[in-house]
Amino acid sequence: MMKNSSKMLFLIMLFLSTTIVISSDNWLAMWIGMEINLMSFIPSIAKSKNNFSSEACMMYFLVQTMGSIVLLASILLSPMIMISPIMMDKMVAATMMISVLIKMGMSPFHMWVPEIMEKMSWNNCLLLMTWQKIAPMMVLTNLLPNKNFIMLPVILSTVAGAIGGLNQTSMRKIMAYSSISHSGWMVACMNFEHKMWMMYFMIYSVMNMMVINMFNKNSIFYINQMQMYMTSMFNKTNYFIMMMSLGGLPPFLGFLPKWMVIQTMMSSNLYMPIILMMMMSLITLFYYLRMMTTLMMINADMNKWIMNESSKSNIYIFIMNMSLPMVAIFSFF
Repeated sequence: MMKNSSKMLFLIMLFLSTTIVISSDNWLAMWIGMEINLMSFIPSIAKSKNNFSSEACMMYFLVQTMGSIVLLASILLSPMIMISPIMMDKMVAATMMISVLIKMGMSPFHMWVPEIMEKMSWNNCLLLMTWQKIAPMMVLTNLLPNKNFIMLPVILSTVAGAIGGLNQTSMRKIMAYSSISHSGWMVACMNFEHKMWMMYFMIYSVMNMMVINMFNKNSIFYINQMQMYMTSMFNKTNYFIMMMSLGGLPPFLGFLPKWMVIQTMMSSNLYMPIILMMMMSLITLFYYLRMMTTLMMINADMNKWIMNESSKSNIYIFIMNMSLPMVAIFSFF
C-alpha cells in the first residue's frame, strides 16, 4: 500500500510540475516547475531495484541538472550583462535555448536519450518520450522570436534520429532515435504556429501509446523477438500499420502532423530544410520497415485471421490508424 501511495504521489507531482511550467509567467517559476518535474520522475525510474535503473537515474539526473544550471545562469545573468540590449537578448535567448535542448534531448545534445531509455521499463520510456517533453517545449515556445537559430537543431535532430536508428537492434533505442527525429519536426512547426506543435504532439503521443502498449504487453525489447509473439495475421497487420503510421507514411494517421508541417514550411519558403527533413523521414521509415520484413515474410503456423480475446483493442488501434483515409473517403460524399 505504501509503495503504491508514494508512486501516486510522484505521478501527481510529475503532472502538477508540468502544469506549473505551462501556467507560469516568469522564467524562475518555469525553472522551479522543471526542477520539481525532474525530482518526481527520478523515483519512477528507480522503482525497479537493479544496476540499470540506478545508472539511468544518475545519467538522467546529471543531464537534467546541467540543463537546469545553464537555464538558471542565463536567467540570473541576463540583467547583469553590460552590453547593448539587442546583443544581450540574443545571447540570453541562445543560452536558454541550449539549456532547453539539453533537457529535451534534441540534437546536438541527444546522446543521453537512447542510453537512458535502454535502461528503463517501457512505461517510463513512454513518459520520457511524451509527457517529459511538454515542459521544455513550453519554455521553447516562449523563446522563439529567434527563428533562425532554431532551424539548425531541428535539421540536426532529424538527421541524428534517422542515422542513429539504422544500426540498432534494441527496440528501446530505435524508439529513442525515433523520438529525437519527431522532436525536430515538432520544433520546426513551433516556429510558425503554437497550436500546430500541440496537435503534432497529441497525435505523436497517441501513436506512441499504441506501439509501446504492444511492446510492453508482449515483453518485446529486441528486433528478433518480434516474430515470436505475433500469433495472428491481424496482429501482424496491425503492428505493420502502427509502425508505418509512426514513420509518417501517407494513408495512415501519422502522416497528418507531418503534412501540416510540410505545408506550413513550404508556404514560408523554407524549401531546403523541409526537403532534408523529408529525406531523413525516409531513412526512419527504412529502419521501421526492417523491423517488419521478417515479421511479414515468415509464414509460421498460426491462425490466419481468427480474432482472439485481445483482438478488441487491436480493432480500436486499427480504426485509429486508418482514421485519416476513412475521413478522406467520407469527405468526398
